[in-house]
Amino acid sequence: MGRDNHALITGLFLVALVTASSAIIFWIGSMDEERNAYVISTRESVSGLNPESTVFYRGIAVGKVVNVQFDPLDSGTILVPIEVDKNIVLNKGVYATLRLKGVTGLTQIQLQDSGTISEALPPGDDPVSRIPLVPSLTDKLMDSGEELLHKADHLMQRLSSLLNDENEKNIGGILSNMKTLTDKLSELQKSVDKALAGVPTLTKDARKTLNNIDALTNDLQGLTKAVQNLSVKAGGLVDSGKNSGDALAQSTLPKLNKLLTELQSTTQQVKRVATMLENNPQELLLGPSQRDSGPGEPDYKEQQ
Repeated sequence: MGRDNHALITGLFLVALVTASSAIIFWIGSMDEERNAYVISTRESVSGLNPESTVFYRGIAVGKVVNVQFDPLDSGTILVPIEVDKNIVLNKGVYATLRLKGVTGLTQIQLQDSGTISEALPPGDDPVSRIPLVPSLTDKLMDSGEELLHKADHLMQRLSSLLNDENEKNIGGILSNMKTLTDKLSELQKSVDKALAGVPTLTKDARKTLNNIDALTNDLQGLTKAVQNLSVKAGGLVDSGKNSGDALAQSTLPKLNKLLTELQSTTQQVKRVATMLENNPQELLLGPSQRDSGPGEPDYKEQQ
């Protein structure tokens, strides 16, 4: 009986000694480590965040979470006091996000600096200088998960309506038409190849035609020069004709007009002689018969 009591007392003593040693070591370690206190403020959920959770700054562990509590002055706001190593200087542009810890469901604090404000953030629980907690990429994806599921369901319904029996037949017909078109394109390609094979011969013929056109062009140029010379000669001929016409109008035509006038007078005299011979031929030998003077003529005598 005495041995059992002695063993129990010895065990309790060892447990108390280990516990006291651990507490002393932890207390001494916390005394050597100096930290600044900051407060994180958020109105969002902080599921998985517990006291003693690690605080990271740019991916490096720099402190821990002291507590998670509601704001006594505003129950809609959650306050998360944290401790950060004193040698870490935070700026007023710093903000916090929640970081998942593996697959445990627990979260940790991730501090990030926007870099827009270089002024140092003073430690303490000043409502103006509290660090905001913003949603992380994971939180945004989780918040939009329902909307994504709704859009995915809507998309599946549209695909289901698109792939009904009638549309499947139409798609099959389209594929068949595409195959027919592909075959025709293949035949067309063969025809084009044949046509391209005859292009060299056509090119030779075209070159011969161009040579003939060049020769015809040279002949036309010579003909053009001949026409130009002929035009010059024709111009000279026109000028000569104009001079001849002026001379004819000035000298020859008046003489011709005078000749025509004399010819007309002679013709009238011949006509009178022919009339006389026809009516009274003896007048040619005896002379014209004397006629009595008419009224108003000389030697006119009025008969009684």
